Amino acid sequence: MFDFSDLKIKSKDIESWLAKELSVIRTGKATSAILDFVQIDAYGSKMSIKELANIIVEDTKTIKIEPWDMTVGKSIEKAINTSNLGLSVAPYDKGLRIIFPDLTSERREQFIKVVKQKLEEAKISFRNLRDKTWKTIEEKEKAGGMGEDDKFRLKEEMQKIIDESSKKLEELTAKKEIEIKN
Repeated sequence: MFDFSDLKIKSKDIESWLAKELSVIRTGKATSAILDFVQIDAYGSKMSIKELANIIVEDTKTIKIEPWDMTVGKSIEKAINTSNLGLSVAPYDKGLRIIFPDLTSERREQFIKVVKQKLEEAKISFRNLRDKTWKTIEEKEKAGGMGEDDKFRLKEEMQKIIDESSKKLEELTAKKEIEIKN
C-alpha cells in the first residue's frame, strides 16, 4: 500500500553519516580515519592524504605517513598542524610520524559534547524525514488512496522504522563515548 523504501534508504544514509562523523573524533588511540578530512594543497588542488601517501598505523599512539612524492611532505605536515586535531607531527626519513597524545579529562569532555552534538544533528534529520513521510501518507489519504485506519497503521509502521534507526544511532554514540572515556 505504501512504499517505505525511501525512508529506509535515507535512514541508512543518516546512520552512515553519523558513523563517518564519529570516526573522525579522537579517542586517544591512533586511527587513520581522523585524517580523512584533512585537505592538502598539492599539485594545484586540494587532495586528501590517502591520495598522496601510504598511511600506516604503527601502534596505538602512532601513525606513519609515507608520501609517494617527498615534495608534498611539508604540505601534509602543515595541513595536519593547522587542522586542530591535537596531533603532534614529527618528520622522519621516509615521511611523517603522527603522534596521538593522551587525552586530558577536559579534552575528553569536549569530545563527548561533540559526539552528542552530532547525535542531535542526526536526530533532527530523522525528525525531518519522519515529518516528510507522514505528510506524504496524509496526502495519499486525502487523495482517496487509503482509509483512515490504513493511515494510522502506516504511521505505526513508519515509527517502527524510525525507532529502529534511532536505536542504532544511540548505540553508535554510546560506543564512541566509551571509547573516548577509556
